Amino acid sequence: QVQFVESGGGLVQPGGSLRLSCEASGFGLDYYAIGWFRQAPGKEREGVSCISSKDGRADYADSVKGRFTISRDNVKNTMYLQMNSLKPEDTAVYYCAAVWGSATLKSTLYDYWGQGTQVTVSS
Repeated sequence: QVQFVESGGGLVQPGGSLRLSCEASGFGLDYYAIGWFRQAPGKEREGVSCISSKDGRADYADSVKGRFTISRDNVKNTMYLQMNSLKPEDTAVYYCAAVWGSATLKSTLYDYWGQGTQVTVSS
């Protein structure tokens, strides 16, 4: 059974940092591109970052470039999203996902999804 377990969300003050983790089970992440997405109340789900399975090349939404870093550990079957300099507009439910194919920020192309973890940036 394919499953993701997400962790690391929470409440943080503006300017703070969080690290999201997403551990996969039931399949190996090695050959999958992975991505992080987020959805704020009343808004559509948007791509935050993605990373390829082959060369480790990453892509980021303009809104998070220079602040967020995606990474993966294929041995641990886990993906990460390091979030620094957080802003109130980063508040959302964050989802991890995997796709058999090229890395992309298009959520509709992903095959497997985590359950989501809440990130709230507020003073």
